[in-house]
Formats: sequence, C-alpha cells, structure tokens
Amino acid sequence: MSLPTDDAVRRQALFWLAATAIVLLLGIGLRFPWPADEPRFAQVAREMVESGQWLFPTRGGEPYPDKPPVFMWLSAAAFALLGNLKLSFLLPSVLASVGTLLLVHDLGRRLWNPRAALYAVLVLVFTPQFLLQGKAAQIDALVTFWITLGCYGLLRHFLTGPHWGWYFTAWAAMALGIMTKGVGFLPLFMLLPLALWRKDGVAGAVPVWRWRLLLGLPVMLAVIALWLGPMLWQVHSIGTDTMIAYRNDLLFRQTGERFLNAWHHVKPWHYFFTQAIPVVWFPLPVLLLVFFKPLLTALREDRKLRVLMTWVGLVLLFFSISSGKREVYIFPALPMLALVIGVLWTKVREQGLGERTSAFFQWFLYGLALLLGGLGLVLRFSPERLLKKASDYAEPIATLATPLITMGATLLVLLIVIRRHDLLVRMAATSLTIWVFVSLMIWPRIDPYRTPQDIMKQVERRLPPESELGLLQFKEQFLLFSHRPLTHFSYLTPLEQQERNAWVWMREAQSRQLLVPTDAKLDCFDVAKAVSLGEAHRREWVLLSNDSMRPTCEAPALAQRFVYRPDLRGVLP
Repeated sequence: MSLPTDDAVRRQALFWLAATAIVLLLGIGLRFPWPADEPRFAQVAREMVESGQWLFPTRGGEPYPDKPPVFMWLSAAAFALLGNLKLSFLLPSVLASVGTLLLVHDLGRRLWNPRAALYAVLVLVFTPQFLLQGKAAQIDALVTFWITLGCYGLLRHFLTGPHWGWYFTAWAAMALGIMTKGVGFLPLFMLLPLALWRKDGVAGAVPVWRWRLLLGLPVMLAVIALWLGPMLWQVHSIGTDTMIAYRNDLLFRQTGERFLNAWHHVKPWHYFFTQAIPVVWFPLPVLLLVFFKPLLTALREDRKLRVLMTWVGLVLLFFSISSGKREVYIFPALPMLALVIGVLWTKVREQGLGERTSAFFQWFLYGLALLLGGLGLVLRFSPERLLKKASDYAEPIATLATPLITMGATLLVLLIVIRRHDLLVRMAATSLTIWVFVSLMIWPRIDPYRTPQDIMKQVERRLPPESELGLLQFKEQFLLFSHRPLTHFSYLTPLEQQERNAWVWMREAQSRQLLVPTDAKLDCFDVAKAVSLGEAHRREWVLLSNDSMRPTCEAPALAQRFVYRPDLRGVLP
C-alpha cells in the first residue's frame, strides 16, 4: 500500500481534526448533567453566576473544598455567556479536548513529520478514554490540556529551541493545571529525561540549558498567587470555622493526604497496568506488544521518543505509588503516548509491517459492528434475555434497540467501504461513528433515567409554595432541578449530625418537610410515616413531615445549616 504525500497527509489531518471537533460538539443540549461528578460541577458553576462569588466555589451555599476553582470558573463563564446549563456544562471539556488535539498534532509535525502528527491524532480519536472524557463535564479533560500545554512548551524549548516564550508558557500552564486539579506539575517530570539525553556541543546551536531556566518556578508561583493570595486573605479576614476548614481541606487533605493516605478508590499498585490501561487505552497495549521490537529500535535511535516514553512511564509510576487510583488519573499521559505510537506506526508503515495486525483488527471491528447490531436485535425481538440480567437498568436499556441496530448496520457498511484505508483511519472512523450515535440517539433516551427531575416535579406538586424543603444525604442533581429554596445540613458531615440538625430545623416550623432516601438510617424520624415519591438513581426517595418526627433527638455536635435559593432563570426544567 503506497504512502500518501505530505500535502495529502496535511489535508487528512485537517479533516480528522474538524470531524473530531464536530463529534465532540454533538449532543450538547440533548442531555442534563449526569452523576457522579457532572451535577456537582454544574451546580457550583451556577452558584458562582447567581451569587457573584467566584473566589470560593459553593455547593448548595456551602464551600466546596474538593477541587481548585479553574474548571468551575470556565464552566461558570460558559453558563454566564449562554444562560442555559444544558448548553454550557459540556463546553469546557469539549474545548480542552480540541486544544489537546491541536497541541499533539502541532508537536508531531514539528518534532517529526506530518504523517506522525496525523497518526498521533488518530490514536487519540480511537482510544476510548479520550472522547469519553471530552464528552463528559469532568475536570480531567481540562487538566490534561494544561499538562499537554506544559509538555508542549518544554519540548518546543528544549528540542526545537531555544524558545523562552514557550518555556515560560509551560510553567504558566502548570500553574493553571495545579489550580484545576493539583497534579498540573506533571510536566516537571519531563525535565529528567530532557536532562538525561541533552544534546550539547552542536556547532552553531544556541544553548537551551541556561540559568534563565530557574525563572520558570517564580512564573508558576506568580500565576498561582493570583488565586491563592486573595483566597488565603479572605479566609483570614472571615475567620469562621467553615472557611478555615475549606482552606485546610483544599490545600492539605485533598492533595498530600489524599495521595499518601487515600480513603477511597483504593487499588493495588499494579491496577493501572493490569486493569485500567488494557480497557481505557485499548488497543494501545496490543500495538505496543505486537511492535515491541520496532519500538525498541525507534527508542534507541530517537532521543525525542525516549524523552516522551520516559515521561509517560514516570507519570504512571507516580500515580501507582498512591493507594488511591482511578482510570482518569493517568489520562494526562495519553497525549504524549499517542505521539510515541504515531511515530512508531509511521516506521511500521515505512517498513511494510503491520499487515497481519491490520487484518486482525479489521475482523475485530467487523465483530464489534455485528455485536452492537445483534444486541439491538435481541432487545427488539427477545428483550427478556438481556433485561433479566440487568434488572436495575431494564427500563432505559429497553429503549436502545433502534440506536444499536442502526449503529451496527452503519458501522458494517462504513467498514466495508473504507476497508482498504489505513488501520488507524478505520479505527478512528469507527470511534467517531459510535459517538455520533451515542450523542444523538442514546443520550436523549437514557437521560430521563439519569436525573431526579421526576422526583423534584412530584415535590412541587405535593408541597404548597410556602412550604420549605430540607435535604438529607442529597446529591447535587437535586439542587439543579429544584424550583424552591433548599436547606441542607452540610454535605461534608456524617449522616447522624445532618439528621440532628434537620430535626432542630423541622421543629422550628410546621410547614417544613424533609426529602431523604429510604436507605438512610434515621433515629430522629419515623420513616414508616413517610410519603414515597418514587425512585431516582436506584434509591427510593420519601418526604418526611412534622408528623414523622420523634419526640426527642440528641443535640448536634455543631449547629450547621446552609440555604440555597435558586435563581429560577437558571433552574433546569
């Protein structure tokens, strides 16, 4: 199979960049924020716009200390611009993902050639984790963009430089990454392989290792200080226990303590290598194993590849040290690995290798298309075979027959039409096609089952306008869909303390009611007297009135209540 010219490769790259950007945008406005993380960030963004308080993110009026504010600032800016959360909440991740694609393509073009740049883009497009994060309103797509920008700036300076502007841009990007999720410093690990394989003594070359490098750290600290300084000053000025707890939680508990002594998502040290990467980065591990010898040869011959591959290894090692592990933690390493595989595939194609691998994956893609279509047919003609195995999700799954049949048939025809194209092109086309159907046909069908909008509508039908509503063990999505003020008793405190504060609050007025899940173990209320509102998120929710209050309840250790009054212009319908 002949290789295309550089001009043809550039045109292909523009096509794939544009097509991926369009697919990332598809589906915006067709679904609401979904648990677990999206409602939280959407609600925090809405409260920023409603209250005008952007320095301290709040959730239901209570300071939200889990993450720094940059992602929520961008989400709030999108909401302020569009005035509709359903349209705005996905935009930061979409734009960050497009930015990451552009950085990877430009880096591949500058460090190697247009073909390697194209292949790196295709690798990102068909690796499941990339589009999954790009189409989710979570922090990880944005922090990955900042980290990729940091790597881009360092590589531009040390490998194609000197470019001092890009060098200092890298440090500013790391600062913004730290202000997004704390791990924005990861590009610093690249300084080790860059120093290890530095190239000195080239005739006429301007040195890139100068004392001026030390100014990078002050640049990063200065950018962080633009947020951290006012935040610390305001905490000191306000001086309440709530604000001091916010500062300590954000700066210490959610960073160093979470890394060294994780309290959830605890996994074994090998989790990323044996469980996460084979799934969320498939088929990259297969390609690396199949072409292991060409990879070793390329690494020996190309110090740029060694720098990138070493950095990816250092990032994986860093996250493997902590006992707390999630698949999204390693996402920032994917763009640089995509570049490595893009260069590797260029060499494989030049050597005429990869025909067997291409044939294997072609049949794999055919099998995927047939599987999706077959699942749709089973749901259409014999649904009980699948639904009895997934009874908790039976109702939403039953709606997917038509999308799955159409998706499978479309994929099969597409794969037959492009069967002579490069393997990476076929896999990227498959990925984008799947996401078109997911965004336009699957999202709208399952959206009603991923939100509590029916529960909150029942609340409005049952309670008169003057009634006040309190929440126990609530999730942020209840705030998003509320049309009345809500009182809660600190999301961060144990249930027994929330309940005791709620009992005091209920005793103060007869018109107050409490929305709680039935699996909450309550001592101060008689759940037998509750009124059921139905299920949301696989939990039954009920209303408790004053009649359900027990005569006495132990006093709370600390009196806490937070009131959120939604601006009805921003309430989701």
